[in-house]
Amino acid sequence: MKDSIIILCGGGPAPGMNTVVMSVAKTFLSNGYRVIGLHGGYSGLFSKNPRTEDIDFFKADAYFNRGGSYLQMSRFKPTQEDFDKNFNLSLFQDNNIKLLVTVGGDDTASTANRIAKFLEDKKYPIHNIHIPKTIDNDLPLPNNTPTFGFNSAKDEGAHLARTVYEDARTSGNWLIISAMGRSAGHLALGIGEATHCPMTIIPEMFNKTAITLDKIVNLALSCILKRNILGIPYGTVVVAEGVFHDLDPEEIKNAGVSMTYDEHGHPELGKISKAVLFNDILEKKFKAIGLKVKTRPVEIGYDVRCQDPIAYDLTYCTELAMGAYELFRKGETGCMVYVDAFGEAKPLYLKDLQGADGKIPPRRVAIEGGIAQNYFNHICHFITPADYEAAKKYVPNPEAYDFKKILNW
Repeated sequence: MKDSIIILCGGGPAPGMNTVVMSVAKTFLSNGYRVIGLHGGYSGLFSKNPRTEDIDFFKADAYFNRGGSYLQMSRFKPTQEDFDKNFNLSLFQDNNIKLLVTVGGDDTASTANRIAKFLEDKKYPIHNIHIPKTIDNDLPLPNNTPTFGFNSAKDEGAHLARTVYEDARTSGNWLIISAMGRSAGHLALGIGEATHCPMTIIPEMFNKTAITLDKIVNLALSCILKRNILGIPYGTVVVAEGVFHDLDPEEIKNAGVSMTYDEHGHPELGKISKAVLFNDILEKKFKAIGLKVKTRPVEIGYDVRCQDPIAYDLTYCTELAMGAYELFRKGETGCMVYVDAFGEAKPLYLKDLQGADGKIPPRRVAIEGGIAQNYFNHICHFITPADYEAAKKYVPNPEAYDFKKILNW
């Protein structure tokens, strides 16, 4: 029987899922392996009747450049009981599987780390290698290397935000944009910088002060007031959904929002429109201070996850897939693939990346780094002490909207 590998995809989709899976398939097929696709993410590893199918060259060649994921994904997270009683070892033994390739974000990587420990403890002769994806760009890769899917999502997000900005300029209104990013603001910041948005609000900004709804609102107002002073009565504000994730649940509840939580304990932000939520709160603030501003909400999220990958991710995902083979060939296991700027694949051992809780902690925006600081200092518009006198035309207390005072920067 041929040596085999098996591939699964966990979490939510990102541009390049098919590119990675089908490039892994092509690489291993060309080296004499049988390639098996496992549907249902990790659930298939702990099921007596997993849904699998062989991936041949023709299937791989037909899907490698498409958006979405040919392999059905899931957010299934195995319990300790699953590991103790339900791990489907016969799936590996009956198919002579030598390698498990997992594709996913931080939760998938954390589970991959648990799988690595399990395989090692049981002394099963099965290698496992993880390939990092997420449009949130929040896995801890060296040298600010992106996760695959991020650049494609940013590209489409920026396309949408450019159109929205032109609508704001043409109509003389303000458009409030919410961008995906559960615990990090990379996507929102990338969209904001690419479109010269005059204000982007991300959770990492609150590194020196507690995050509150009032501060989020005042940051948006700081921008709107500054542009009024400059005679620019329009613009966009991009808000990362992570700012709502980091809020005290009571604040969200007091804002009239009822939250549910997923199987990992994360608020299910995808079930509500953060743009509508924030826009409604802003409108109440405008009314309270007597400011006449027209705003409209726009959500950027699920519409960027399954698009076709751009050339950057087509290339990058192919390099990651070939890197997975190179690491396996060298005997590596329990690691995540990292491909440097020269295309060299290197292992990042999952056990070295885990936090005290055993999970892989998210990489957040380096808020004091050049990318963020240059954007805020040179592209954004906001109230400073020099604007106080002019701002009194619109509000009696302009210092309350001073960008750096709000953030304690």
